[in-house]
Amino acid sequence: MTEQSFLERRIDASTWPIAVGDITALLAFLLVGTLEHWPLDALLADPLIYVYAAGPFVLGWIIAAPLVGAYSPGGGSAPNSSIPLALRSWILAVLIGLGVRIVALPARGADLTFATVILLGGAIVLSVWRYLYFKLQ
Repeated sequence: MTEQSFLERRIDASTWPIAVGDITALLAFLLVGTLEHWPLDALLADPLIYVYAAGPFVLGWIIAAPLVGAYSPGGGSAPNSSIPLALRSWILAVLIGLGVRIVALPARGADLTFATVILLGGAIVLSVWRYLYFKLQ
């Protein structure tokens, strides 16, 4: 019997639909947030605006979700295990994203209101998405 690595225990290949949905839901949420501050014409003219807005949090999610176990065997089995794993992952992802944003994009800022909106909004989007995923299966 071979011993599995940490990431092999944290990532179950059967959770790929959840992972795709998580990223899609987060990108949509972050796009809506970006459009609250920038007109669509500006985003179309300079897509880096969106990359700078969403990038730190997507990076945070890509790091946090496997570490916390959002795609572990238990993470894809039922909403009562999947949603809490997503929420714990999102908390860590937001902390990473805010850290990246403060260091790499200091002009963008990371005040308490922004941090609260990104934390709660992302948590709601991920929870609704994962609930619907299991409900519609």
